[in-house]
Amino acid sequence: MRLIRNRVFWAIIGVFALACVLHYAEIIGVPGTVYPSFHLGLTRHALDRILFVIPVIHATFLFRRKGALITSFAALAVMLPRAILISPVPEDAILETVLVFVIGIVASWGIWTRATERDRTEVALAKLQSLHEILQHYVQSARKTEKRQTILNTISTLLSESLELKRTLESAIHMVSELMEVEISLIFSLDEESQELKLVAYEGVSDEFVRAVDGIKIGEGAYGEVAKTCQPMVSEDVSDDPRLSLPEARKMRIKPQLIVPMVLRGQIRGVLCIAMRRPRQFSLDDMELLTAVGAQIATAMENARLYEKERLAVQRLAISERNYRQLFESASDAIWVHDLQGNITAANEAAGKLVGYSVEELQTLNVRKFLLDESINMAGQIRHKLLEREPVEQPYEQRMTRKDGTEAILMVATSLVTENGKPTGFQHIARDVTGERRMQDRLRYYLSQITRVQEEERKRIARELHDDTSQVLYALSRQVDNFTRGNANLAPNNATFLKELRQQLNNTLEGIHRFIQELRPPMLDDLGLLAALRWQATDLEKRLGIEVDLTVAGVERRFSAEVELTIFRIVQEALRNVEKHAQASKVELKMEFGGGKTKVSICDNGKGFDLGEDLAILPCAGKLGLAGMEERARLLDGSMKIESEPGNGTRVMVEVPI
Repeated sequence: MRLIRNRVFWAIIGVFALACVLHYAEIIGVPGTVYPSFHLGLTRHALDRILFVIPVIHATFLFRRKGALITSFAALAVMLPRAILISPVPEDAILETVLVFVIGIVASWGIWTRATERDRTEVALAKLQSLHEILQHYVQSARKTEKRQTILNTISTLLSESLELKRTLESAIHMVSELMEVEISLIFSLDEESQELKLVAYEGVSDEFVRAVDGIKIGEGAYGEVAKTCQPMVSEDVSDDPRLSLPEARKMRIKPQLIVPMVLRGQIRGVLCIAMRRPRQFSLDDMELLTAVGAQIATAMENARLYEKERLAVQRLAISERNYRQLFESASDAIWVHDLQGNITAANEAAGKLVGYSVEELQTLNVRKFLLDESINMAGQIRHKLLEREPVEQPYEQRMTRKDGTEAILMVATSLVTENGKPTGFQHIARDVTGERRMQDRLRYYLSQITRVQEEERKRIARELHDDTSQVLYALSRQVDNFTRGNANLAPNNATFLKELRQQLNNTLEGIHRFIQELRPPMLDDLGLLAALRWQATDLEKRLGIEVDLTVAGVERRFSAEVELTIFRIVQEALRNVEKHAQASKVELKMEFGGGKTKVSICDNGKGFDLGEDLAILPCAGKLGLAGMEERARLLDGSMKIESEPGNGTRVMVEVPI
């Protein structure tokens, strides 16, 4: 349809048809056509053939290569019949026809080529124009971005000049008003605890407006909604927006308003708002710029908050350090710090008094100067455990040599000093227990002497009972027995009386023998500790029916008489407690001989008791037997541990270093 409506197309058809009519005019019978005729030095039909070039050229302009070819071949088809069949000189006619066809083709090819080049040139120019426009757009964007970045850098620089929150906010509110060229600026900070927006800085509003908008909850009103959604909000007229139509806002005659969230690291930190009292259209660039400024202000506020927090922490640290220094210097216990090589770096007056040096002298010495070889080995073990983060039993006993050469016994607690996670030295807190240890040694000596005297007295009483009392009772029993046998005619009541008297004498004699065994069992001196324990277990089982299971672990060996007697007394007291209080049916007695240590364990299945927290309170609680057992263990430089709960029996464990 477009082709039919094209006038040039119909002009080409008209010219082509005219050329055809003129070419065959005499054949068609057109009046006035006489053959041959000459025009411009050419025959009429040669001129007709040249006319066919005109539609070919126009077809080339209109339809490009395809139109040129179609028109050329159509002209050739029209001219050849006359040249071959009608022309009196067919050779010349054919030559002219071919020349006209070639000329048309060459002319159309040239025209098509130039048109193609022109089209390409136009396309290239269009692309260049498009690229020029894109480049202009990028240049404008780059200039706008550069300007925006310059503004943001300026704001960032100004905000970073002070880390005090109040000054930071004052600077920020002035810069926002000047940068955005607005009359009203508001900065809200989010209180994370109450989830309220606090108006921390403002410009261009009344105190009444400030009181109205200060403390808005998240999600309430326009400011709370922006804080909740983290999306900017633009209002062209505040009075027409129900979210913003506060009475105070109408009094302030606020018209357009732009509110953006202040976001830092993906979290809302507050809201930034600008407004005008006259009409203004806030653009997308204004929104993006204000959002970027809000991010800068949020960063500055966070830096100011961290600075304030750090300042308070430093202040508290300084106070704590001052208090620690006062405590360090005035402490009654000796405190000193040394590096990993043992060089003393700090010490208090108590430490100087302990070793006989001044504090200044101590800070020039190495701790090895005060330690004996044995103490150095122990210090090395403590050092290794602390560096390897292994548990250390503290406080531990350490011996130190004073300036005057005397020896001091200390109870020391040691801790590792680190800096940035790396060990730099050790801190020691020590208390002088030399007097206490000497007092304990004296008490232990007195106790051992009292125990020795007590055992000697028991031994003497047992011997007198055996040599005197038991012999008299035995002789009296024999006399009663002989009298009964020599007087067969005694009255029945007299015979019964003598029989009961003899039985009472025998029972008394048996009780005296048992009492002698408890006072000082002869087999303890003759056969040793294990034999005495086996007798004690057998006697308890025979008298009360309590099953006693005695087991021995390790290689059995003998100890000194004092050691065996002390261990026997501990076991004897434990079994006596089972007999009197435990209400047990079974006792497990275990003797374990090890390398350098001997362990004794007495465990029953009785009713148990509430032990309390400390064995030191046993005498106050009336448990003198348990207290005596512990004292006997200490005489051997050993320890005793008791485990008991009501209903779960009792276990007594004694360990002595022999």
